[in-house]
Amino acid sequence: MRIHILGASGSGTTTLGQHLYQRTGIPHFDSDYYFWLPTNPPFIEKRDPAERLAMLNKDLAGLDSYILTGSVVGWGEAMKAKFDLVIFLYVPPQIRMERLKQREFERYGEVIYSDPKRNKQYLDFMEWAGGYDREDFTGRSKTGQERWLEGMACSVLRIEGDTTIEERVVKSVEKIKELSRNV
Repeated sequence: MRIHILGASGSGTTTLGQHLYQRTGIPHFDSDYYFWLPTNPPFIEKRDPAERLAMLNKDLAGLDSYILTGSVVGWGEAMKAKFDLVIFLYVPPQIRMERLKQREFERYGEVIYSDPKRNKQYLDFMEWAGGYDREDFTGRSKTGQERWLEGMACSVLRIEGDTTIEERVVKSVEKIKELSRNV
């Protein structure tokens, strides 16, 4: 089963992927590893799109099953035909933004407030993440991901709302089992 889990930053795609790996043993890969060059602090410099795709294809080559979390919209069009299931996570913006504030503080600590450069990076990231639900937003957006989903030939599972990780895992595993029976 080749699975892609996408949604807004802070919607829980990576968390769900990790839990599904633990439950199913299906190898888990995260698009951030391919999208970003390794920097300190991380998530500062983007990798060339062709290089991202080549790395991802190399890692997935020969695998019958995998879970890819995060978004490949805008750079991974060639991946569309490589999925058996896409899971789309949507969390209300207020909840998602609170999760991101907490996550960023847990990752980096006070430096995101005390160091001017790091504070600007944090504020820029939060502004970018907050644009997800705006229809006019040109970054990763719900509108863009919905358009991308429309072109999918595989099954799409939508999990929307403030659900627990266990609820998401159960719904996902049920869908995986259903699709596996139909193969």
